[in-house]
Amino acid sequence: MKTNICIGTRGSMLALWQANHVKDTIEKSFPDIRVDINIIKTTGDRVTDRPLAMVGGKGLFVKEIESALLDGTVDLAVHSMKDMPGELPEGLVIGAIPERANPFDVLISGQGELFKDYPQGAVIGTSSLRRGSQLKYLRPDLEIKSIRGNLDTRLKKLKSGEYAAIVLAAAGLERLGQGSEITEYLSETDMVPAVGQGALCIETRENDPDMADILSVLDHDPTRVCVTGERAFLKEIEGSCHIPVACFGKIRDSRVILTAVVASEDGRSLIKETIESSPEQVTEKGRELAKLVLDKGGKRILEAINIP
Repeated sequence: MKTNICIGTRGSMLALWQANHVKDTIEKSFPDIRVDINIIKTTGDRVTDRPLAMVGGKGLFVKEIESALLDGTVDLAVHSMKDMPGELPEGLVIGAIPERANPFDVLISGQGELFKDYPQGAVIGTSSLRRGSQLKYLRPDLEIKSIRGNLDTRLKKLKSGEYAAIVLAAAGLERLGQGSEITEYLSETDMVPAVGQGALCIETRENDPDMADILSVLDHDPTRVCVTGERAFLKEIEGSCHIPVACFGKIRDSRVILTAVVASEDGRSLIKETIESSPEQVTEKGRELAKLVLDKGGKRILEAINIP
């Protein structure tokens, strides 16, 4: 086993929290291993003035880090799982998925209002087509406006009055100790989370024997099972942040419940389906769920979406 390994990560506050969390876990489990962190700036970090869908999607947050992994500059990459495209570059694999944090979305309101109490025409900020389409489905009278930037930037825009509320992932806020900012949690009934939301992705080179013991310590089997089903759905539907799709898995009574959504950008059309699976069949059932959603009208919705 190597005695010195390097983690590749983005440089945002959340990304560094995640990388340091993995670093601490490794060093506590393997006292003889020294872990360094290499901050890598991605295209997604450099382009902040346009919606993600206009500049290539969330794969832009991982490509440069994956290049460093492939050329041996880093040994592990730590990503937010929801940033991962359905397909990985040849030679790379998801080596471990640590235990998932809170997977749901939250509202932060400028004046403390709940979602149901916003006045007609209230402006809600989000960088996600998935969130925007589901919000419009629930409240077609609202105005959904794109918002980019780090957490502090978004909070400043909210407090300046530019938005009535913003929608973010609960996990990021809670990991950064800013859970007190949350006004309201959105359940999966109202807002199906993104694939892998709340989970971390430990990406590695395929068949890297030096990482096997480390990955076994980092992996959390129940989380891996659920995320595997979600990503099977994503891959089958060929989804990314370009399109308003969502899938969330949970374990209940030793069964995996997968719920998926495909929605139009304006929220007028929304297909939502649920499927049940054994842990051993989540990949097949994730694919089956994608086909079910497409057959029920999802294909027509996706074909009509116009991404610049």
